[in-house]
Amino acid sequence: MLYLLLKFAHLTAAAFFIGGVFFEVMILSRAARSLAAGPREQLSRALGQRARRVMHWVILVLFGAGLALAWHYRAVLRDPFSSSFGSLLVLKICLALSILGHFLFIVVLMRSGSMTPARSRLIHLSVLVQMLGILFLAKAMFLINW
Repeated sequence: MLYLLLKFAHLTAAAFFIGGVFFEVMILSRAARSLAAGPREQLSRALGQRARRVMHWVILVLFGAGLALAWHYRAVLRDPFSSSFGSLLVLKICLALSILGHFLFIVVLMRSGSMTPARSRLIHLSVLVQMLGILFLAKAMFLINW
């Protein structure tokens, strides 16, 4: 039962996270271009504040449940390259850690005042592509064998 709850929490948080980044990259950033500079900055500031409050919790649940699930598969992770499942799981974990690194990099850029709209878009696009890779691997782990 605990495994099922962890899996549900992980998948739900992943859906929220991916949906949020998808919305930001593919819809919001394009729509905001049609606004004048003042309203665009106001919208960006308001959404950024709200997103930071919500996404911190989403990321905490996503990575917390992910760590617990990794613990569940610790036997596989002891020798991950002895099975296709283990190899794909390690690749999935590496992509997840890369995404976490991207967001830590965003924090550093924002605190130093070095964040630009172009950098933000590039980082978010990179995160979106990696998340799609994680989605593929999440299914492939249970379907692909070699």
